[in-house]
Amino acid sequence: MSELSSRLPDFPWDKLEPYKATAAEHPDGVVDLSVGTPVDPVPELIRKALTEAADSPGYPTVWGTPELRDAITGWAGRRLGAQGLTHRNVLPVVGSKELVAWLPVQLGLGPGDTVAFPRLAYPTYEVGARLAGADFAAYDDPTKDLDPGSLKLLWLNSPSNPTGRVLAKEELRRIVAWAREHGVLVVSDECYLELGWEAEPVSVLHPDVCDGSHEGLVAVHSLSKRSNLAGYRAAFLLGDPEVLMPLLQLRKHGGMMTSMPTQAAATAALGDDGHVAEQRERYAARRALLRGALERHGFRIEHSEASLYLWATRDESCWDTVAYLASLGILVAPGDFYGPAGERHVRVAFTATDERVAAAVERLG
Repeated sequence: MSELSSRLPDFPWDKLEPYKATAAEHPDGVVDLSVGTPVDPVPELIRKALTEAADSPGYPTVWGTPELRDAITGWAGRRLGAQGLTHRNVLPVVGSKELVAWLPVQLGLGPGDTVAFPRLAYPTYEVGARLAGADFAAYDDPTKDLDPGSLKLLWLNSPSNPTGRVLAKEELRRIVAWAREHGVLVVSDECYLELGWEAEPVSVLHPDVCDGSHEGLVAVHSLSKRSNLAGYRAAFLLGDPEVLMPLLQLRKHGGMMTSMPTQAAATAALGDDGHVAEQRERYAARRALLRGALERHGFRIEHSEASLYLWATRDESCWDTVAYLASLGILVAPGDFYGPAGERHVRVAFTATDERVAAAVERLG
């Protein structure tokens, strides 16, 4: 166990504790814009579905109920434009972070194999490679920066966490074609796909990207942000059955199953687009207020055309910016949590309540 844990970096969020303490000293309390956890109520139709399934004494199945699989394929056709999906193209998972962290292990990767992810990226992509004992590489353009020889798993992330950057349809198509040419599995983290503001995010499963074939492609989706279900741990995979069905068998052996009440809640959430539109309106309003306040305060916002974050800079060390904002009672995430390329940026989440966002805007003047 000590050998496995020794592969991992220090947990980055622990470094924020002193700054959190400083921000908490503000007379009106801390405005926490760091982690980006949902704060708005779980929609009533989802809570109702959860409650009605509460009497679930038996074991759930790893593959999920047929109703959940129908809801996933229906949603994917409606929202992603994905075509020809069957139950063999879907796999529920216990939250997307679990999947990201353990996918290289579950794919059987190890020493000599390479996992690649964007230069600025969710740190759990690297954690997954480390847990598997695999090599890892960061890229700006995978087709130019990576040697496909040992590359086994290519992570895409559009919209990006932390930058909010969206990959254009043509760029996705080019990367998918390159990966297929070299026999590289593409796993696209699309958890923010329904939260585009100044761009329309596109899935790798859209026919204009994949030519109607799911070969070598897996898309990762989550209900945490679009439905306020971070506390439920509900996510799923879509794509190549030659990848997903072996994963299903492995996860059966490992007991990686989503609870039955959560499956019922996820089924309800995927069948309703109204609550997603309402939540988008909340986030859009908070985003506009925070962006305006930061820009008036001298920050420059880069990318940020989608997702739940503003990628902001004052052209100084990210930790100097974190300390400065903490002195105002505002906690944000330092950009270097997401790679050395973020050392002069901070990630500002707009997932706080309307009251806390208004407090941040007032403090920024």
